[in-house]
Amino acid sequence: MNTNDLSIFEKLESEVRSYVRSFPKVFNKAKGYKIWDEAGTEYIDFFAGAGALNYGHNDPKMKAKLVDYILNDGIAHSLDKATTAKAEFLTKFNDVILKPRNLEYKVMFPGPTGTNTVESALKLARKVTGRTDVISFTNGFHGMTIGSLSVTGNSFKRKGAGIPLQHVVTMPYDNFVNEDLDTLEYLERFLEDNGSGVAIPAAMILETVQGEGGINAARFEWLKRVEDICKRWGILLIIDDVQAGVGRTGTFFSFEEAGISPDIICLSKSIGGYGLPLALTLFKPKYDIWEPGEHNGTFRGNNMAFVTATEALTYWEDASFEKEVKEKSQKITAFLENIVKKYPEIKGEVRGRGFMQGIASNVDGFASKVAKEAFERGLIMETSGPKDEVFKLFPPITIDNEGLEKGFSIIEESVKALVNSKEPVIS
Repeated sequence: MNTNDLSIFEKLESEVRSYVRSFPKVFNKAKGYKIWDEAGTEYIDFFAGAGALNYGHNDPKMKAKLVDYILNDGIAHSLDKATTAKAEFLTKFNDVILKPRNLEYKVMFPGPTGTNTVESALKLARKVTGRTDVISFTNGFHGMTIGSLSVTGNSFKRKGAGIPLQHVVTMPYDNFVNEDLDTLEYLERFLEDNGSGVAIPAAMILETVQGEGGINAARFEWLKRVEDICKRWGILLIIDDVQAGVGRTGTFFSFEEAGISPDIICLSKSIGGYGLPLALTLFKPKYDIWEPGEHNGTFRGNNMAFVTATEALTYWEDASFEKEVKEKSQKITAFLENIVKKYPEIKGEVRGRGFMQGIASNVDGFASKVAKEAFERGLIMETSGPKDEVFKLFPPITIDNEGLEKGFSIIEESVKALVNSKEPVIS
């Protein structure tokens, strides 16, 4: 194959491919926050596998554990049979993550991906309550299979289902209209009024920070009120932490600072630590009413992911790790706020929390131009939002200050170049 020759992908791979169009190079090596293409060009990765590589590429300790496990003929595939690797993960997850946070959850392995954990959460909520409907929120994204797609807001993604997506009511997310509209007062009115056409649902599902929906961060007081409403009406609260969890917002779970205790939590992406497929569905013990085999799947037992996931949790044994993540998060916020202030032409607004932040631009197409310009200058980042109006920073949470500063510099150079270009910023 010729260096960076994309013809094989254009010839043999489906038109559905997307990221290769935004980052049109053939990559062959990655380490930490860096990734290289076949020509040896180095890129800073502010994409991090769309949140699946919170610990960066090829973490040395995880790699060593994985290689050792493979060389010693460790079990790779086991469905849901008992294995040493699974026992070690369950023990460490309980001891390092759940117990210190005073959380008690049963752990279910629903399959390898984010949409698998959402599907199982929806199924369990309906089984527990005996109700059918689910309330989701505007601009939410929860996956691409039929159940999770039904609670996803993006119209383009929903159309791909090819069938009506039913038994879901969409309510406005925090600040969906403006700061003056109390979206939860609106929601409660629907629950209280028998003429609203909205039945009491089995569950409410939401992301505390909406990744694909535009890096919209719900206020902690809003999240707390959602929990209160759910308790009042006997509705299960599902927090989708597939992208926002595992430290991405500054704490292991994205909802910790809100002081809430969800009934069900969906985890995937970075829970595997190394980028290996793994998903968890956590639920309070009283809801563990599954019959054996009632929800199963061939690839529930990814033991290699258990190995790397267990090693990844060692980061969280030291309180200084979370402290460093929060300190670097503040640097990201300060950088973005400075960009918005320094370049008013972009009509920007800083959004998000932690290592899940970005700038929403009211200038049509500007965010996509920034991402394209940044890639040409050696940085990978993507856009989000209904109109791709947000360019988002998703560096690994393990990135050092030097890497952050390099990325910041490329982003500012890209914004500055576009603002100063002959082509007007305002299209």
